[in-house]
Amino acid sequence: MSVLQFLTTVHFGHGMRSVLPKLLADSRVSRPLFVTDKGVIRAGVFAHAVEAMPGAETMPLFDDTPINPTEAAAAAGAALYRAEACDGVVGVGGGAALDLAKAIAVLATHPPPLWNYSNRHANPLPIDRAPPVLLTPTTAGTGSEVGRSAVIVFDNGIKAGVRCPDLVTAAICDPELTFGLPPSITASTGMDALSHCIETYCSPVINPPADAISLDGMQRIFASLERAVTHGTDAQARFDMMMGSLEGAISFQKGMGAVHALAHPLGARGFHHGTLNAVLLPHVLSVNREWLGAKWDTIRSQAGWAEGADPARELAALNARIGLPARLRDIGVVEADLAVVAGEAVADNAHKTNPRPLVEQDYFELLKAAY
Repeated sequence: MSVLQFLTTVHFGHGMRSVLPKLLADSRVSRPLFVTDKGVIRAGVFAHAVEAMPGAETMPLFDDTPINPTEAAAAAGAALYRAEACDGVVGVGGGAALDLAKAIAVLATHPPPLWNYSNRHANPLPIDRAPPVLLTPTTAGTGSEVGRSAVIVFDNGIKAGVRCPDLVTAAICDPELTFGLPPSITASTGMDALSHCIETYCSPVINPPADAISLDGMQRIFASLERAVTHGTDAQARFDMMMGSLEGAISFQKGMGAVHALAHPLGARGFHHGTLNAVLLPHVLSVNREWLGAKWDTIRSQAGWAEGADPARELAALNARIGLPARLRDIGVVEADLAVVAGEAVADNAHKTNPRPLVEQDYFELLKAAY
């Protein structure tokens, strides 16, 4: 049996940031808490995103977003929400800020700890009275604006999701907000989006609509990523990258795989999620090769690679062309942690939908190959 869910209303297109005031008014939000990060503010992207909203600069602002959003940051944001008598949450930024905005909305109206609402909790509590939440991505990576969870590093050290598929009131996806992204961020977030499209497509869960969506996202990203890295103001490339990012996240409902089963515990140690996915993806794809059947050639076809090309090797070459590291050691992962991370990967929910059944030793071998 498959459960198909396509929930979030998305306002997509160049210049769509202009609809923010209307969406807030439609949601009866007069005093939102803006959630972003200091880098987005310094770059001027936050001001660009909210320029249509009169008085936005006077509204409460939470900008202490960590590189991997935490339960502690969510609690601090929720405290500010209540202290400022806010009546809605607007997330502006990359996946970390958007996931944190979701978590803040949960804790603003539900008792802590946030772990009680985690999809790793044995009996997660329901989320049933959150305030309106509007999300505006400024990267093309996580697709958090339409993702069914908020991925958080909890106080217990576990990185996992707070399942909240109907939390987001609306998303505003304006590719113009990504025009100024540095090449390195475009590359790492773009590979994050590509890993989502590939892993969800490879999942054995039966969901043909999600497969079609992930395939379209895959094709868009393969065609546009290198252009977006080298020509940041290429409007069509940025449009396709943001659409591909959204499509990868819509397809999360199929489940992920070993890339994310490993990236979650590694991310809990402070490493950038998209970069981890980029490094791990070629190795995981190679390990899954015999379990993918015709999907292996379909991935090759979506990328436009020649007949007989090896997608795993081609992805590693793509990483190199866009300036991403090749090895986990290159980003500071400690070799002594690999065995522990392998054990944690087996407990991650993404492990359940990897095409090839893996055990802890398999994950350890994967990590050693990627190290």
